[in-house]
Amino acid sequence: MDAPKSCTPEDVATVNVIAAKDLLGSNHCYLDVRTPEEFSKSHIHHAFNVPYMFITQEGRVKNPEFLKEVSLILKKDDHIIVGCNSGGRGVRACVDLIEAGYENVSNMEGGYSAWVDAGLTPAGDKPAEELKTFCKFRP
Repeated sequence: MDAPKSCTPEDVATVNVIAAKDLLGSNHCYLDVRTPEEFSKSHIHHAFNVPYMFITQEGRVKNPEFLKEVSLILKKDDHIIVGCNSGGRGVRACVDLIEAGYENVSNMEGGYSAWVDAGLTPAGDKPAEELKTFCKFRP
């Protein structure tokens, strides 16, 4: 049996939103690791939502079932683009996925906020300002 792969945030491949949009048009899957509340406001079409963290009374808590839940919808050889709100949770989720043996994982730089900023939300969706979720990294 192979030893678990060691990975750091610096090891995670990153794609910008334009590259992510192009890749999603091919054989890539989008894994949205935001909370269900964030996801329900707006999300990339055909995205899978598996929260990396939950918001509790004690603050943000890592989802103890994250890898198990991902394994129910994605295979380890799938091409996966991971996104959150601004990039932080996405990188941490990528590290966990890579260490669990997922082979083709990239983080979407800037997360869903960058997607919205780039004007990539579908026509008829809410205005960009409504779609942006409060995040300590954003004004």
